[in-house]
Amino acid sequence: MNSISEFQPQWTSSPGETIKDILHEKNLSIDNFATIMGSNNEQIKKLLSGYVAITEDISNKLSKNIGGTPEFWLRRESQYRTVANKLRRQEEEAWLKELPISDMVKLGWLPANMANKAETCLEYFDVPNVKTWRNKYAVELAMASFRTTSAFEIQPGAVAAWIRQGELKAELIECKKWDRTAFRNALTLIKPLTKKKEPKDFLPQLIKICSDSGVAVVIVKTPSGCRASGVTKFISPDRPLLLLSFRYLTDDQFWFTFFHEAAHLILHNDRSIFIEEINNSGLVSQQEAEANDFAAEELISHELRTQLAKIPLTKRSIVGFAIQAGISPGIVIGQLQHIGRVDHKRLNTFKRRYTWDSIL
Repeated sequence: MNSISEFQPQWTSSPGETIKDILHEKNLSIDNFATIMGSNNEQIKKLLSGYVAITEDISNKLSKNIGGTPEFWLRRESQYRTVANKLRRQEEEAWLKELPISDMVKLGWLPANMANKAETCLEYFDVPNVKTWRNKYAVELAMASFRTTSAFEIQPGAVAAWIRQGELKAELIECKKWDRTAFRNALTLIKPLTKKKEPKDFLPQLIKICSDSGVAVVIVKTPSGCRASGVTKFISPDRPLLLLSFRYLTDDQFWFTFFHEAAHLILHNDRSIFIEEINNSGLVSQQEAEANDFAAEELISHELRTQLAKIPLTKRSIVGFAIQAGISPGIVIGQLQHIGRVDHKRLNTFKRRYTWDSIL
């Protein structure tokens, strides 16, 4: 019952750990060890870290220089690789369950037939292993700032898959160097686009205007488990990504989210990542409040917002106000709903509704 063969630890240590212990006992430095092994410091460090496997030649050198038989070192290496591979497979299997694989296939992000699902997904994220993925994406999401308007829990795997698709698409957009001032000024050219009815008429212009200021605007449909409407992050020091999901498929939500994301790029830290509508805490940070105020002001100026609270809720008044503000009537309704003058179930016929066929 208590035999060693039944003990299956969920961890393992490389032969390098054993070598380190021996070096410590023998008071041998890395430099001295590299010299007697006929190697260099870089290779020795990889050996000690487990990145370099113990071969027959290395086992003979270890036996000669620090003790133990060659067979001991080869057996130690074999046992380590066996356990490490088993733990790696377990880790990968658990990780794959966190990803929306079926949706990623349906959306064309992954091939339908995958000989090795884990390897294909690691290639998609451009990481060598799950640990690196967690360091890159899970940590990034944990440190992200959120705009809270949803009551759903974040599913990091789904959000990371969506953001990664945005990164891949951003690489295909030719952008000038990031220029905060130019982007701020460009918003005056973008606001009139809100009056265009079809995405095919305004999206190419939106993407081009933003790319001239160094911003890569990307539209990507979200997979199951990702309820985000927008993200801003810098994918390089001079290349911000502004990722939108068209989640609600209405003009008021799309344009408010765009200007909210634009606010983060203009007002806030270049090294922060902002993700909209996926947290459930009910709290709004100062940065999110600033972005909300910025977006509202850009769409409807402060002077006109006082009128917004008083206009009659008739078609003529709503359309007339939209013309005066230079925006679509749908955005006017969205703002009236936001300030509480109109119930969210009323007057939605003023909003333009999109289909994914008209977007992609």
